[in-house]
Amino acid sequence: MQKNDTFSIKTILTGAQMLFVAFGALVLVPLLTGLDPNVALFTAGIGTLLFQLVTKGQVPIFLASSFAFIAPIIAAVQMWGVPATMGGLMAAGFAYMLLSLLVKFKGVATLHKILPPVVVGPVIMVIGLALAPVAVNMAMGKSGDGSIQIIDYNSAIYISLLSLVVTLIFAVWGKGVFKLIPILAGVVAGYCLSLGMGVVQFDAVTNAQWFAVPNFTWPEFKWQAILFMVPVAIAPAIEHIGDMMAISQVTNKDFLKKPGLHRTLFGDGLATSAASLFGGPPNTTYSEVTGAVMLTKNFNPKVMMWTAVIAIILAFVAKMGSGLQTIPVPVMGGIMILLFGSIAVVGLNTLVKSGDDLTAPRNLSIVALILVCGIGGMHIGGSQFSLEGVSLCAILGIVLNLVLPKAQPQENE
Repeated sequence: MQKNDTFSIKTILTGAQMLFVAFGALVLVPLLTGLDPNVALFTAGIGTLLFQLVTKGQVPIFLASSFAFIAPIIAAVQMWGVPATMGGLMAAGFAYMLLSLLVKFKGVATLHKILPPVVVGPVIMVIGLALAPVAVNMAMGKSGDGSIQIIDYNSAIYISLLSLVVTLIFAVWGKGVFKLIPILAGVVAGYCLSLGMGVVQFDAVTNAQWFAVPNFTWPEFKWQAILFMVPVAIAPAIEHIGDMMAISQVTNKDFLKKPGLHRTLFGDGLATSAASLFGGPPNTTYSEVTGAVMLTKNFNPKVMMWTAVIAIILAFVAKMGSGLQTIPVPVMGGIMILLFGSIAVVGLNTLVKSGDDLTAPRNLSIVALILVCGIGGMHIGGSQFSLEGVSLCAILGIVLNLVLPKAQPQENE
């Protein structure tokens, strides 16, 4: 594509199509975490534009709501509230930027030395499984903590089951563009059944204005929330490297060298910090959109800029956000069961692909302690200082990896 194609109808429509592919996942994160979906649209657009600025408009990538942060955001909001959670997420974005500097000056090998698969894999598994009960409770029509029965159990099971099954069908058997929208398909199917069962309430949509400024939330900084959230950046940072390799293969360009992994990581971190400034979920590179790029063979990064601009415009359509918030709890619960499990499988796959012997005492100890402490809800400290969840697991894994001797694997060679 030439530069004069930037404002062509084809480029704009392709940008709109990319947003359609990303839309289901983009709005699912705020809906699950209690954040505003209109803010998520706005921050996805702002984050993508910032990413394109940092990478000099060279990478055809769209950034939006990160799944890796769903469970930590739910937990952090319950403990410290939304503003403090946003402060923690902004710090997580800064952690990305520090990692980008590490990659720039020391190379990717140093990053892998500090965060080998034996640490990263189980930490990602903890992110996926720590709040599995929340998904199950919502699938059964309850609130996330299970204290309130929001929708009748029998109705909820049918709705969550249909949402889950349709998502599975599209993910496994879908062809072409349909394979890229399994979450959106599951939400639509579950929502339609919910309408038929009469469990959808439209009061919020009726009372909402057509156009309004999104419900922005400014961050507050509490060191407890910051310590809790920063280590979560490990998982999407590692995933980011994989996404960059994937888009490089699709376009037949090596984006790890030009504009460079340090620039893409920095752009991702800047997008996450910018999102938290407005009260949106952290941003990450979207593999769904990479798949769409592969299908359309449209490698022009300007397309992603239009995707971002359209997302920002839609953020000011208040009735759309209100409509999204009418999606019943079981619809989200059914999809969360697959989603949280999928994140855990990504962690498991990280371990498997590494080829490390997990029965070796050193590796066994690291993986076992991370999993049990993370999924079991271990916390260390008191009211003034406390480590728990992913933060505890990540720090524990890094320390164990640095302290435990590596002589045993060498003896087995």
